Amino acid sequence: MPKPHSDPRTVLTETFGYAEFRGQQENIITHVTEGGSCCVLMPTGSGKSLCYQIPALCRSGVGIVVSPLIALMDDQVAALRQLGVRAAALHSAVPQDEQRQTREALRAGELDLLYVAPERLMLGGFLDSLERIEIALFAIDEAHCISQWGHDFRPEYRELSALRERFPHVPCIAVTATADGPTRADIVEKLSLPKLFTGSFDRPNIFYGVGLKENPRTQLLRFLETRKQGESGIVYCLSRRRVEDTAEWLRSKGFDALPYHAGLEHHVRAGNQRRFLNDEGVVMVATVAFGMGINKPDVRFVAHLDLPKNIEAYYQETGRAGRDGLPATAWMVYGINDVVQLRGMIDDGEGPEEQKRVERTKLELLLSYCEAPRCRRQTLLAYFGDACEPCNNCDTCLEPPETFDGTVAAQKLLSCIYRTGERFGAVYVINVLLGTDDERIKRLGHDQLSTFGIGKDHSDREWRGVLRQLMVHGLVEADSDAYGALRLTDAGATFLRERQSLELRIDARPKPKRKSAVRTDAVLDDEADNELLKRLKAERMAIAREQNVPPYVIFHDRTLVDMVRAGATTLRELAALNGVGQTKLERYGERFVEILRAG
Repeated sequence: MPKPHSDPRTVLTETFGYAEFRGQQENIITHVTEGGSCCVLMPTGSGKSLCYQIPALCRSGVGIVVSPLIALMDDQVAALRQLGVRAAALHSAVPQDEQRQTREALRAGELDLLYVAPERLMLGGFLDSLERIEIALFAIDEAHCISQWGHDFRPEYRELSALRERFPHVPCIAVTATADGPTRADIVEKLSLPKLFTGSFDRPNIFYGVGLKENPRTQLLRFLETRKQGESGIVYCLSRRRVEDTAEWLRSKGFDALPYHAGLEHHVRAGNQRRFLNDEGVVMVATVAFGMGINKPDVRFVAHLDLPKNIEAYYQETGRAGRDGLPATAWMVYGINDVVQLRGMIDDGEGPEEQKRVERTKLELLLSYCEAPRCRRQTLLAYFGDACEPCNNCDTCLEPPETFDGTVAAQKLLSCIYRTGERFGAVYVINVLLGTDDERIKRLGHDQLSTFGIGKDHSDREWRGVLRQLMVHGLVEADSDAYGALRLTDAGATFLRERQSLELRIDARPKPKRKSAVRTDAVLDDEADNELLKRLKAERMAIAREQNVPPYVIFHDRTLVDMVRAGATTLRELAALNGVGQTKLERYGERFVEILRAG
């Protein structure tokens, strides 16, 4: 039963400091508060957590939140405690004394929300203890982990289906930001969830840009130099070695860059993550081991130096930018070698052939996104069954790519691969097409082929662009077991035999360094306002250091910007702003109002 005088809208305004629900939030929260179970698919930064936090505060008993990562649990608990919510976490990093106190508080009914890992939750003794207390709801965060089709499948999540059998009358809400059709169906089936809520997957504040990988370090530096000084961001790399080399190189260029990957010692990883969360202006260079559950709202960019493994991973990783709703950028470069490497990893990986087939298809969809001549946001959203108008906030909208009839070029390249015996990589085949004076080509007699020198109408760079697109279209593949030897697929052979037509993109030339076209509301127009914002941030940092918590759990950047824009100089005016709940107003209101009054 709902707690007396704790309706969702009251909790939203008085505890969390928001005036209105967004999107589907109100429908979901009402459904769960009234005892309903459901699956929720909403993008990162859309307020998924409120969909179970508010019902947990409105219903009798404690809300049990299943979370896969310690960092995510600690982050959520710290933020909730700032709001005056009685929240705690149980995981291996919590000291034994604190764990004992938390268990005692749980038994005494003194907790509103308890965060716990799936492994601990499903222990027989723990489940037995839950049967002796009143439970408001079960919330399963990062629910895509339950599906073998999801990009972060975790076997321990499978066991959570037993919750629905053992506690059939307790509402269950599963939330995730990334799940395609099969993954959604898997979540709903495994957890016996009767209702599915889907919000728009659009993140309109993120600018999407994709470039061709030529000199990735130079390209990354050029990108970072367009950013404002002191921005936090994430740079993703495929390998651990590349992560460490890139972080070291960025430090040599004056950036506060830190590495993060699974091969680092635990205390190093934890320390680097703590610095990223608690400090401003840190650039984290990482493998995909970093990110799930990172709730830092002021990440202003996510850069990919290598292709992610699929479009879901790309969406989730880029979604770590701009969680506060202020403008952010998703930037990526990729090339032929990325395609070859990732396909090789799929082919050489463990698992059934059916799973590999799904992974290949998902990679191909990501490649299609990279090569798409239309609005990137439209292409990305279409994958999740969503749609939008051309966004005018991506590279293809601002500078639409040119295309050309690539039929003849494709025929030449496919013929050259076939006539050289499908035994050679990209460099060799393109050299044959260009008629390069090469001793190896002469020794093998390939200077006598009809395809030798027929490609002089295109440059080496242009041929690489054609080859990359033929791989994306599934006409050519690289054999990872034969050192990247190119060969025709069945579709490629059919194309060559039946003389089909093909439209290709013209790869844009790298442009001189210029300021980013990305709009930013994070920096105010007036110089005096910007100075005031700096003083508010400094005060926020001082409070955060006093309490040893990340600055954003005190107030988000957006709330500080709103303080300046609204010209708030009284506690009442401060209370009217989003993100200023009753507890925060009482704790920090006077300190911030004093700075605002001084101007």
